[in-house]
Amino acid sequence: MNAADPGAPDGGAAAPGARTVITLDGPAASGKSSVAQALARQLGFAYVSSGLLYRAATLVAMSAGVDEADERALLGLLARRDVVLRPDALGNRVSVGGKDVTAELHTDAVDTRVSTVAKHEGVRDWVNARLRELGGSFVIDGRDMGTVVFPDAAAKFYLTADPRIRAGRRASERGSDVDAIAAELARRDARDALQSAPAHDATLIDTGGMTLAEVVERVRHDALLALADAAVAG
Repeated sequence: MNAADPGAPDGGAAAPGARTVITLDGPAASGKSSVAQALARQLGFAYVSSGLLYRAATLVAMSAGVDEADERALLGLLARRDVVLRPDALGNRVSVGGKDVTAELHTDAVDTRVSTVAKHEGVRDWVNARLRELGGSFVIDGRDMGTVVFPDAAAKFYLTADPRIRAGRRASERGSDVDAIAAELARRDARDALQSAPAHDATLIDTGGMTLAEVVERVRHDALLALADAAVAG
């Protein structure tokens, strides 16, 4: 698997050692991906979606007929597949064996299996090692970006919302039944509970009563303050 260096917003190479990371963690449908993308555009950073790597691993398993609960078989399969994540300020593309599979990563079938895949320690190591290889400045969203992957990030945020609100958002995106989505999110929340927890130094934001623009502005304001403080301290 390869992770293309996001570097500057156009994906170009970054200067050695020049890396600023902002993390946004939270449960499914909390708004973290939309906020992270908007924040990245406003700051001129690249946007990295860590969840796409877990989804790509899930898709690889499904396509090969491998049980996603079989960690050993899954890791062996991933070692033989050329999975490439290409992040930039406008979004992320994922290819497997040279084929763009981005559109296949957000399906109900992947949704129901990805938490099982993400529970495997070996898969998390596979994902995290590649994320840490990225250079340049970027905003990244996930479950444990601020706690496990980038504990020294310049700014950390944890977004959440009432489960019913999150279900409504996901149903609107997919055109699916709200009750079915709510049930699936509840199962995912339970499975992800150990992995998805706010960092002790993260800013917690309940996005339930806020518009996307309001959340982005709040995060942007706090992120700029954190970056300014870091510059002074440095």
